Amino acid sequence: MSSRLAVDIGGTFTDVVLETGATSHSIKVLTTPDAPERAVLEGVRSILAEAKCRPQDVTLVVHGTTLATNALIERKGARTALITTEGFRDSVEMAWEHRFEQYDIYMERPQPLVPRDLRFGVPERVASDGAVLLALDEAAVRRVAAQLKAEGIEAVAVCFLHSFTNEAHERRTAAILAEELPGVAISLSCEVCPEIREYERTSTTIANAYVLPRMAGYLGQLEADLKKEGIAGPLLLMMSSGGITTVDTARRYPVRLVESGPAGGAILARTVAAENDARRAVAFDMGGTTAKLTLLDDLELQRSRQFEVARAYRFVQGSGLPVRIPVIELVEIGAGGGSIARLDALGRIQVGPDSAGSVPGPASYGRGGTEPTVTDADTALGRLDPRRFAGGAIPLHRDKAEAALQSLAGPLQTDAQGAAAGVAEIVDETMASAARVHAVENGKDTADRALIAFGGAAPLHAARLARKLGMKQVIVPVGAGVGSAFGFLRASIAYEVVRTRHMRLDMFDAKMLNELFAAMRAEAEAVVRPAAPGETLVESRQAFMRYRGQGHEIAVPLPNEPFATDAARELRRRFEVTYEQVFGRAIPKLEVEALTWTLSLATDRPLPSPAKTVARAAAPAPSGHREVLDPATGHREQAALYERNALKPGMIFDGPALIVEDGTTTVVPNDFTARINQVGQIVLEDRA
Repeated sequence: MSSRLAVDIGGTFTDVVLETGATSHSIKVLTTPDAPERAVLEGVRSILAEAKCRPQDVTLVVHGTTLATNALIERKGARTALITTEGFRDSVEMAWEHRFEQYDIYMERPQPLVPRDLRFGVPERVASDGAVLLALDEAAVRRVAAQLKAEGIEAVAVCFLHSFTNEAHERRTAAILAEELPGVAISLSCEVCPEIREYERTSTTIANAYVLPRMAGYLGQLEADLKKEGIAGPLLLMMSSGGITTVDTARRYPVRLVESGPAGGAILARTVAAENDARRAVAFDMGGTTAKLTLLDDLELQRSRQFEVARAYRFVQGSGLPVRIPVIELVEIGAGGGSIARLDALGRIQVGPDSAGSVPGPASYGRGGTEPTVTDADTALGRLDPRRFAGGAIPLHRDKAEAALQSLAGPLQTDAQGAAAGVAEIVDETMASAARVHAVENGKDTADRALIAFGGAAPLHAARLARKLGMKQVIVPVGAGVGSAFGFLRASIAYEVVRTRHMRLDMFDAKMLNELFAAMRAEAEAVVRPAAPGETLVESRQAFMRYRGQGHEIAVPLPNEPFATDAARELRRRFEVTYEQVFGRAIPKLEVEALTWTLSLATDRPLPSPAKTVARAAAPAPSGHREVLDPATGHREQAALYERNALKPGMIFDGPALIVEDGTTTVVPNDFTARINQVGQIVLEDRA
């Protein structure tokens, strides 16, 4: 029988999932930061042996990785240069020309990935309508190429003014560079980000060039290693948009892999929400390094076309490097199992954003870590079984966890468990605060939503987080500890194409627009079809529109059909409906224009139907009891222990309890009831 593999590389753990029909196996191994593929291969070999599956029976491998993100954050990418229109090399430092922290006199801006001495301008100029005002100076390009060769440049980003309307100069520059600099990676803005707004387009193209050599080498090596293992199935990559794509596309546009892991988790959450008919939900993914939260409304994820990486101020918009790519909108917090706890100058507990990672790891790992972390707190509170953590691969040392927590306990005049309770409460409040801000920024709230918890640490903290956010229900899916990897296997093969073509609706040109969408469809299909031969493809279109004179646009859904000559009336109607939803009212008698058009093409992955109600059944007798300190009350309680694989649909019991499985542990506090639904998911309900 054929099998499918999913691999998710995180900051602390690499998760591997194998699905064969209705059967699944999962495993966690420590990430190897110096060579991420080493952990991947270790996990793949282990899971194939555990499942007694032959490598040749694996028909598909889907992979998500933080490698591109980490290269940008840690500034460990290629030695990169920028070639741009003469006079515009400083646009990446000028950015938006505003202060993201108005009153901070010590404000630090993010440093560009390309230093000023490696940014070069060449004479050329294209007008906003695509007309050539100044021909490309090819001799100047060759002179720059000679300088780049002398500097030992590994990658080049090419971004000329208005190349999104006329790409000829960028194409010709790429041809010259390929001739003069064989082997150097070249990224063109007309391919990576062919849309308006110079700073974002340049930043995205530079980011793509910066990570391209490392990612191309890594993906090529991993693909070859998997074939050596005997796995013949194709390797596909998870993108930040929630779709998966081919290795060839990922090699060309590795910037689209930024945030690929969290995107897989969001896809899983959407599936789980559908199975529970939870139309309003929050996806909560807490791993070893970070926590991520995503809002769902009417079973739809929030999406965006811009994302910031490597923020100088972790939670401040505008303090990072913008990348203009399709992305699932989420908030990310430095609050994972490995997040380090300390006391600030006022003696208050602070948690994160720095993490112990996989090396040396939390103190309880016994691998040399000495600073207290969230995992150490959970261990000291009695929530974790030291013999079952990560499927038993990493035995926990409670004595070392408590010893590390003493650095907090002394100044706080408490014991190790008291310090652990403080750490747990602070990290839960940090996540709750981030979720509230994220919801308010999007004009939403968190109350009365379902919280879908996955990732190794999320089920430990989900019930307390839900209560802080006014939620009454928590859902823990099957395989929650490796949730993002499971999400990879439920994602569509997809690709999005974007083009900027300015059009006023009073000057609507149906012929031009139909030709544009036909070309976009062909480009998207060329990426999607090789990975999905014979599958039904679903197309969706959007226009980014505004009232004339406004500085920014809103996304307006478009019909998936050719535009008639009188389609301007329908486009205006759709724009006004969307504008009213966002701002409360439309503005009469103002002209409307569209700047950017997008087309997404994806394989059809229908959502599952809601799970059926099952008859109530008695839970089995607990396998034991363990004393657990509840940070919310400060009380020590005897929590009943249940093995998750012993719990069947319909079973129900009250807390306090711990539901133990290889990838995680679900904490059921007092005042919560746990039940198992038809598809084996744990549903916690607040009785208070």
